[in-house]
Amino acid sequence: MKLYEYEGRELFRRYGIPVNDYVVARSVEEARKAAEFLGGKTVVKAQVLVAGRGKAGGVKVAENVDEAVLHAGRMIGSVLKGEKVESVVVASYTEVESELYLGVIVDRFKKCPVIIASAEGGVEIEELARTSPSHVLKADVNPLIGLTDYQVRKIVSFMRLSGDFASQAGKILRSLYRLFVENDCELAEINPLAITPDRKLVAIDSKVIIDDNAVFRHGEFQRVEAGSGLEAEARRLGFIAVELDGDVGIIGNGAGLTMATMDMVLLKGGKPANFLDVGGGVAEDVVDKAARLLLTHPRVKVLFINILGGITRCDEVARGIVSAYKSVGIGKKIVVRMMGTNEEEGKKILMENGILPFDSMEEAAEKAAELAR
Repeated sequence: MKLYEYEGRELFRRYGIPVNDYVVARSVEEARKAAEFLGGKTVVKAQVLVAGRGKAGGVKVAENVDEAVLHAGRMIGSVLKGEKVESVVVASYTEVESELYLGVIVDRFKKCPVIIASAEGGVEIEELARTSPSHVLKADVNPLIGLTDYQVRKIVSFMRLSGDFASQAGKILRSLYRLFVENDCELAEINPLAITPDRKLVAIDSKVIIDDNAVFRHGEFQRVEAGSGLEAEARRLGFIAVELDGDVGIIGNGAGLTMATMDMVLLKGGKPANFLDVGGGVAEDVVDKAARLLLTHPRVKVLFINILGGITRCDEVARGIVSAYKSVGIGKKIVVRMMGTNEEEGKKILMENGILPFDSMEEAAEKAAELAR
């Protein structure tokens, strides 16, 4: 479960990680009071659970109170990357001399937490790791031992910090790891961790994801079903979905197949808009709901449904697809690849309704990417 930035900031404060002053505002009037309270230059940040909000206009610098009110008024109630903005953070503007990156993730293959650090923050760490892998350090942590002093020294040294900065960074790293473990996190990230002119390290942004299976232990965050956007709506419908930045909607039955479908679309030059696994043995109504969800998503240009029928019946899947298409999908493009139980009957249902099924996942992915372009 993703936390809003302000929730991550609150966790940072509890664990002694320094953050710049901020106030959460849920109305324009609250934003005005926040800007007046903070005084001077501020930053207004839309609170949404999707990535890339800065590029989408969800982060704005305000020189004075009136500008902060203007930005907040434009953000609150608007839809940013498919998610309604219910609140904003109004934060004190922080002068930054340089930016660092510090994060903790779960490596499911290695079955341990991994510290990720870089002296180059403020950028997407995945892209930095791909283009300049020598600029990113990954340090595995034995969960039975925990974060050791020598690991802290190694990580801080890699970030090119010494003296008082090294001491501050060491404390922040230990606190971030403790936060990660004690809150059952899948991710705890500070990006950027800023060096300020007064020689302090300050967390300018927070990104925290708590394991869905552990949310019951953290009652203060059990509010996700009331959210908006694709992921929250999928949860209300009983699916697990992850929203991405592309325009090819993806539905599969089984996590492995769905991820392979996303990879194939990407390989063929398309950009997946989401991960959505309907699971095994799905009935017509379940497929109908999943397809409606993506067909009505404003960013999805093409819906690619990839089904391998075992206990899942292809004819049931086909009826669900057709039902959604007739109700909300007219004008949208649908690509379907299905194989398995009642395959011929399912394909016949699709073709009778103007939807051409594919036998090959590769061909279907190529067609979906082509239609999106």
